[in-house]
Amino acid sequence: MGNDEIMTLEEVAAYLRVKPQTIYKWAQENRIPAAKLGKEWRFKKSMVDKWFIENMDEKFKKYI
Repeated sequence: MGNDEIMTLEEVAAYLRVKPQTIYKWAQENRIPAAKLGKEWRFKKSMVDKWFIENMDEKFKKYI
């Protein structure tokens, strides 16, 4: 999967190992970077990766 790949809600949920409902809620609440195309949410993998690192607990950031 390339870093510029566009992912579906279900793909992001599998990638982050959370339920699709969690990703849907986060997208609706603007807690995760996403774009809504019609009725579907889409996510850019590189932005999800950046968001993940930015939201990582501070004590673990030294391992990046």
